[in-house]
Amino acid sequence: MQPQIPDSVDIWQLKPWWCQPWSIVLTGTGLILGSWLLIHTVWVTLLVAIPVLIWMNYFVLVYPKLIAQSIAAQLKIEEREDETNL
Repeated sequence: MQPQIPDSVDIWQLKPWWCQPWSIVLTGTGLILGSWLLIHTVWVTLLVAIPVLIWMNYFVLVYPKLIAQSIAAQLKIEEREDETNL
């Protein structure tokens, strides 16, 4: 069973405005759309879109889960330390 992260912890409160989900999605979408509008070539747009979509998925989906797990693990370690110090 994985430790649960408290509801009060919001991963995105720790990040600046330019690293929020909305800014990541907006930037990625802008890059993909911009490549299409500038070049009008499907293969170039795909070459831009693939790494940008990977980047967006990592920072919007994977990263918050990893940080939440890390915080939960740290909280579990602190709980164990508190129990052994009693």
